[in-house]
Amino acid sequence: MSNIKLGVSLFSFSTDFVKGNLSLEDCVRSAAEIGAEGFELVGATMLPSYPYASDKVVKEFKAMTDHYGIKFVSYGASSDRGVITGRDLTDDELIQSAILDIKTANKLGCEMMRAQPSLSPAAIEKLATYAENYGVKVGVEIHNPQIPSSPRVQEYVEVFEKLGSDYIGLVPDFGCFATKPNKVYWDEALEKGAPLELLEMAANLRYDGVSRDEARERLLDAGANDAVMGAFQGMYGFVQFTRNPDLEGLKNIMPHVMYFHGKFHYMYEHLEEASIPYGDILPVIKNSNFKGYIMSEYEASDHAVEMTKRHLQMERKILDNC
Repeated sequence: MSNIKLGVSLFSFSTDFVKGNLSLEDCVRSAAEIGAEGFELVGATMLPSYPYASDKVVKEFKAMTDHYGIKFVSYGASSDRGVITGRDLTDDELIQSAILDIKTANKLGCEMMRAQPSLSPAAIEKLATYAENYGVKVGVEIHNPQIPSSPRVQEYVEVFEKLGSDYIGLVPDFGCFATKPNKVYWDEALEKGAPLELLEMAANLRYDGVSRDEARERLLDAGANDAVMGAFQGMYGFVQFTRNPDLEGLKNIMPHVMYFHGKFHYMYEHLEEASIPYGDILPVIKNSNFKGYIMSEYEASDHAVEMTKRHLQMERKILDNC
């Protein structure tokens, strides 16, 4: 295939985990059984001793990874500015929280950590020494609506190039390359009574680059109901899409990529993601000689194990043929 490794973010199974349908061990076992080579754990969701890694928990993870033959690759850290009532955390407070996350990732034996973009470029610069000292590579997530060429992402790139450290970089999320509306949200809107012609109008406004305020006004004037406006919020929020995904920007940032979040919302039985053009994205990554992980990340709730299995199968199929 290639030097690319395919893993699973256990976030993919978080709905079943929260509902009690899957235990933490079930999540690890499921990832291994469907063919993942490694996994990512989001600490705030599934780490029993969060935000610390207790000796007991470390031993339990070691036993699970040994038993199921899967590698604990990355730790998903959370940078929440709103944990104190009445004010946001300062950059210095977020840095202290991130240092704790690095220590936790190190104790868990992870070689990488996903940081959230609430950590500023200046904060990431200050974390570089800690990342190096603890041997944990820290990657800032690029998440929709940001794209690789966004000014904010380029500020991070400037820091990386100034420092020249192998321990800070990026974790691009494939959601930022979406070319179609989110199928799950679209179908939910239809079920709630959204007229198809108004959903299509909302999508075309997004494609045409009409501003959020103007698009909202035009939809309301056309008689859009709450179901339409709910889908519209996503189209102009965290599930944006475009006719021309930023693949050139992806090529430019590849030297700084630690690993990827292989975001997906719906996998057809014929192994195609409903809104994200994997057939265009994966060849760019393979042709860059990238040697790291793509972590499948399912961001929906139904049939998580089966959907994630299809996702891994799709990625292997595309990588084998490009």
